Amino acid sequence: MSLSDHALLRYDRQIALKDFDIDKQQQLAAAKVIIVGMGGLGCVVATYLASSGIGQLTLVDPDTVSLSNLPRQILFTETDCGKAKVEVAKQQLALRNPDCQVIISQQAFGKSSEWLARCAEHNMVIDCTDQLSSRQQINHLCFTTSTPLVSGAAIRMEGCVISFTWQKDEPCYECLSHFFGEPVGSCVENGVMAPLTGIIGSLQAMEAIRHLTQYGSETKGRYLLYDAMNFSFTPLKVKRNPDCRLCA
Repeated sequence: MSLSDHALLRYDRQIALKDFDIDKQQQLAAAKVIIVGMGGLGCVVATYLASSGIGQLTLVDPDTVSLSNLPRQILFTETDCGKAKVEVAKQQLALRNPDCQVIISQQAFGKSSEWLARCAEHNMVIDCTDQLSSRQQINHLCFTTSTPLVSGAAIRMEGCVISFTWQKDEPCYECLSHFFGEPVGSCVENGVMAPLTGIIGSLQAMEAIRHLTQYGSETKGRYLLYDAMNFSFTPLKVKRNPDCRLCA
């Protein structure tokens, strides 16, 4: 896919990066990405990926906009309350980059033959959900189809990001999630600071761009924790669980 003169001018600052150049910008333009969840994380991920030149985004979320969403979910305003999140997000992303094709779905993302097929047709899935069960389902579908996955979470004053590319001996989300114990609730029960979702969502978008263009170092099994209370990032190395009920 060749870039137009308009695109070359638009993405000039990215193309100017050492070792990024036009070829990698073309890879972004050819990429197809699913974003599951259009909450605080998903709004940020979608905004940056569309603005960065991703060719196609599929937005998945069955929910509507509510007033309590607005501090974190930057694509929405008070006039959008009651409207479908994916519909509003599509309109807003078109204003930011009309060249990005946006496909929307209000169906819940789950274990079905339809979603297996759709995962296989995409270059990456980005998990922006807020429930452990949803993350496990997404992990299962991506593992089954070998679709790269970037998973993020933000709650209270803490966040994390991890990527999976299904290389040999690489862990899956199930290898990690067995440490979590019983679910402790979502942001509704525990609260979340608005800018935290912006930080984690931006990291997810950055990881997506790096993986889609093979730009930067490999992050196999690296789990990044962010503690906003102490302004600290802690990278952890996650090993494959030999007893994992999915990838083992």
